[in-house]
Amino acid sequence: MKFYEGISTGLTAILEEKMRSALTMLGIIIGVAAVLAMLAVGDGAKSIVIQEFEKYGSHFTIGRNPWIRIGDRVIPNRSGEHLKYEDVLAIEAECPTVESVIPIVSGEVLAQAEGGATKWTEYDAVNSYFPTGKKWWVQQGRFFSEDEFNNRRKVCVLGLEVATELFGKQNPIGKEIKLSLQGGRPDRFRILGVMAERGTSLQYGFSWDDIVFVPLTTAQDRFKGKHHVNYISVRAMNADAIEKAAEEVKSVLRKRHRNQDNFFDISFHTTAVNELDNISRILTIMLSSIAGFSLFVGSVGIMNMMLVSVNQRTREIGIRRAIGAKRRDIFLQFLIEAVVMCGVGGLLGIFLGIGTGYLCSYIAVKVVKVIPHWPVVISLHWMTVSVSISACIGILFGLYPAIRASHISPIEALRTE
Repeated sequence: MKFYEGISTGLTAILEEKMRSALTMLGIIIGVAAVLAMLAVGDGAKSIVIQEFEKYGSHFTIGRNPWIRIGDRVIPNRSGEHLKYEDVLAIEAECPTVESVIPIVSGEVLAQAEGGATKWTEYDAVNSYFPTGKKWWVQQGRFFSEDEFNNRRKVCVLGLEVATELFGKQNPIGKEIKLSLQGGRPDRFRILGVMAERGTSLQYGFSWDDIVFVPLTTAQDRFKGKHHVNYISVRAMNADAIEKAAEEVKSVLRKRHRNQDNFFDISFHTTAVNELDNISRILTIMLSSIAGFSLFVGSVGIMNMMLVSVNQRTREIGIRRAIGAKRRDIFLQFLIEAVVMCGVGGLLGIFLGIGTGYLCSYIAVKVVKVIPHWPVVISLHWMTVSVSISACIGILFGLYPAIRASHISPIEALRTE
């Protein structure tokens, strides 16, 4: 028997018993759909966390620890040690696995445009390498230069949200805004640029675009009056070098701060990714078990239908054997029918799985409102694997009915009514 003839026969058998075929394939369809929907939503969740991680633009952050643990006691950090810009320069010089180091001083500030519009926003005081170090580029204008940083110039770069609220659709480049702490005297800052849109932090809920960036040196003089740094943002050369980079940074800070390593704390931004991987692994095991059970039930249904089909078509088998068909031809006919049925079930399962994935995404965004956007990641690789698994199930569970059909005696088959 030719392969395409077997496929044609298999499709004809499915169409002749539409309801029975649909119920038989239901287990295969649900199993494949469950796997694809799980992967589509799960990979979408991973992409969300990766995007969230990339927004930080760094792998870990070093900050002054407000509390110190001594034995079983936790006491306030009264150490005279503070992070300074000199620590940043030392880390850059002595840590080979560190790609970039960004010092940050932050706080709340009142921003007032020339036209009178005002807005309370966050200011981040950073160095001139911020866009490169954070992989966060300027959309309009430019960032402040090293010369402006060293000379404590009163310049700033606006987040997109700040620029929109203060200036609307006007071009803010070259204009001035007044920045002042609560109860403080306002200072005029010249606007150099506007940052590209960064979005909202899902972990903490704040907007990355609601920030005004100023030189660290200027903020230390105008806002803080101290040469301390709130925290230091560090990016390693690659993800595999994060732990080594952290150890190098710790070593530098211990050396510079009298071997005190409890005054500072390191927060790894990869923690959320690791937690997601653990949750994803658990969900994968659970949903795979459900999908596997559905596939098993569907496989039993396939075998049952093929056995029924063999009994119903005994006379047809006898006629085919009488006119010259060999046992191999009968065997291949029924085996191909089983494979076709499973293959069709797998294809239907793919469409159902894709639809279920988008439905879950819609519920998460519009109904439950967990997140403003949940991408659905459809993998061609897993679609191919799903259809291949369905075909293998057809071969495995269609083998016995096919063997049984091929061993029917043609004489006894022709006597069957």
